Amino acid sequence: MNPMESKKFVLLDIDYVTENDEAVVRLFGKLVGEDGNRSIIAKDKSFKPYIYVLPYDIEACITELEDLNIQKIEKVEKKDVGVLKEFLKITLKHPQDVPKLREKIWGLDSVDAVREHDIPFYRRYLIDKGLFPMSEVQVEGNSLNSSFISEGDPYIFEVVGDPQPLESGLPELKVLSFDIEACNPKGMPQEKEDPIIMISLSSNQGLRKVYSTKSSSFDFAEMVSDEKELLEKFVEVVKSENPDLITGYNSDVFDFPYIRDRAARLGVTLDLGVDGSELKFMRRGFANSAVVKGRVHVDLYPSMRRFLQLDRYTLERVYLEIFDEEKKDIDGGEIHVCWNDDGERLEELFEYSLDDAVAVTKIGEEMLPLNMALTRLVGQPLFDISRMATGQQVEWYLIRKAYEYGDIVPNKPSNSQIANRRKIEGGYVKDPVKGLHENIVYFDFRSLYPSIIISRNVSPDTLVDECDEEDCYTAPEVGYKFLKEPVGFVPSVIGNVLRERVKVKSRMKEATDPREKHVLDVQQEALKRVANTMYGVYGFIKFRWYCLECADSITAWGREFIKNTMKKSEESGFKPIYADTDGFYATYVGSSDEDGESE
Repeated sequence: MNPMESKKFVLLDIDYVTENDEAVVRLFGKLVGEDGNRSIIAKDKSFKPYIYVLPYDIEACITELEDLNIQKIEKVEKKDVGVLKEFLKITLKHPQDVPKLREKIWGLDSVDAVREHDIPFYRRYLIDKGLFPMSEVQVEGNSLNSSFISEGDPYIFEVVGDPQPLESGLPELKVLSFDIEACNPKGMPQEKEDPIIMISLSSNQGLRKVYSTKSSSFDFAEMVSDEKELLEKFVEVVKSENPDLITGYNSDVFDFPYIRDRAARLGVTLDLGVDGSELKFMRRGFANSAVVKGRVHVDLYPSMRRFLQLDRYTLERVYLEIFDEEKKDIDGGEIHVCWNDDGERLEELFEYSLDDAVAVTKIGEEMLPLNMALTRLVGQPLFDISRMATGQQVEWYLIRKAYEYGDIVPNKPSNSQIANRRKIEGGYVKDPVKGLHENIVYFDFRSLYPSIIISRNVSPDTLVDECDEEDCYTAPEVGYKFLKEPVGFVPSVIGNVLRERVKVKSRMKEATDPREKHVLDVQQEALKRVANTMYGVYGFIKFRWYCLECADSITAWGREFIKNTMKKSEESGFKPIYADTDGFYATYVGSSDEDGESE
C-alpha cells in the first residue's frame, strides 16, 4: 500500500460501481495544482445506502425488520412537515437492496411509511457529504496506480475518511465541442444507410478541426481514408485533448446516437470515458442522454429551450439571438448537393461544418457558467442539472436543505395522488384597454410571490386549521391560516436565497475585475432563477412539497396586492390599462402644471 496522500480536485461528476459485491462511489475530477491537466477518479467504498421507516410501534418494527437483510437499524428524530417524529434509519448493504426491500418493509404490519427511498445513491452521497459538483474537493487516501502513470491516464485514488468541500470560484475547464455531418438526398440521414461524412471539433483552448472522408484546401481540414477511420480519429482526439466537458447541440438526440450506431456497424470501440468505458446512454426525463464517464457531456439544446424564449431553437437562430450576428447556414436538403459538388460547394460545406462546432463552443462559453452556477447552488451533477427543468432543480435544492435542517423529505406522489391533485387559480389578469395610449408606466412587484411566501410564512409546516388572529396570517378570498412563528421550511430557504443574492449583487457592484464581476453575475442569476421558481412548485402536481392551500394563498395575496396597488395608482392620477400576475401598465391621466408637476 502506498503512503497516505492528499489531493485537491474540481469535482466534475459522480457515479457508483460494484466491486467485490460492494457499492463504490466514484468521484471524477480534474486535479488542481501542478497536476492540473490530469484527471482523477477518487473511490469511496465507505458509504452505504439508507432509508427511513416511520413505524406504528417502534419496538415491534425493529423486531420485524431484524428478519430482513438489513445492515443497521438506528432510532432517529426528524421533522415531518414541522412535526418532530421518531423514525428508524435503515442502512442496507447495497443500493440495489433499496428497491428489493422497500415493498417488503412497507408491507410489514408495524410500518406506517417508508421515506427517502427514491433518492438515488450518488445524489444521497453528495447531499450527506456536503459536496457540490463544479467546486473543489480535498481527499485523503492512497494512490491505486502503479509506480508509472502514462500522460493520458487518470490518477486512481482510494478515499480514506470524508472528502472535504473547499471554497472556490467557478472553475476554468477544458471544453471540447463537436458536430457531425451526414447526408441523404431523399431527406433526413438514416444511420442504417448513410455514413458520417464529416466530424468537426472546436475547443475553448483553440482547437479548430474538421475530419472528413474528402479532401479540402482549408488548413483546418484533414482527410481520412474511410468512415471507420473518421470515427477512430474522433475517439483519438477526445482522448488526446482530455476535455473536462464535451458539448454538442442536440447531441443527445442526433449526434451521439448516430455516432454510436455507425460505430457499432463498423466495429469501432467508443471508449471515450476517462476510465476507459464506452459511450453509454441513460434515461433523463423523456429522452436518453449520452454519458461519457469522467467528461461531462452537456447538450446545449435543452438549456437554450429553458433559458431563451424563441420561435425556433435551431443552432442558427440561437446564435443570432445571443450574438446578434448570423452564422453560416446550409439547408439540410442541400448538404448532399454540396458533398457531391467537389468544388466551391464542398468547400462551403467544410466551412459550415467547422462553424457549427465553433458556434457550439461560443454558445457554451456564454451559457455554461450559468449551468455551472446552478450546479454549485443545487448541489447535483452538471450532467443532471443541464437536463433538469427549473422545478426539478428547485426540488433537489430543497432536498439538500431538508437534510441540512433535519427535515424528512416527502416522497414523490403516486400516479393516483397526482390524478387527485388539482391546479390552482392563477394570478390576477386585467384585460387590456383597447386603443393607443401615451405616457405609459409599468408598476412591477419585485419578487412578488417569493416575498409573499416570506412575509406571510406560507409553508406546509405552518399551515393550521385554527389559531388566534394575532398569531397567524389569513389569506384573502381562500381563508387559509399560517402561523407567524416559527419560520416555515420553504420561507426560510427562500429567505436565505434572496439574502444571498443581495450579498452577491453588492459584491458584484464593488468588483473591478471583469472575470470576478461576470462570475458574480451568473451566481446572482442562478439564485434569482431558483427563488422565482420556488413559489410555483407548491402548485405543481408532481412536486414533493405540493400544497394546494399554500399555492392558493400565495396567488390570492398576489391578486389582493396588485388590485390594491392599482386602486392607489388611480387615486394618484393613473389609469391602469393592463395587468398580469405581478405587475400592471398604466397611463397618466392626471393634470400637471407647466413644470411637469402634478397638481
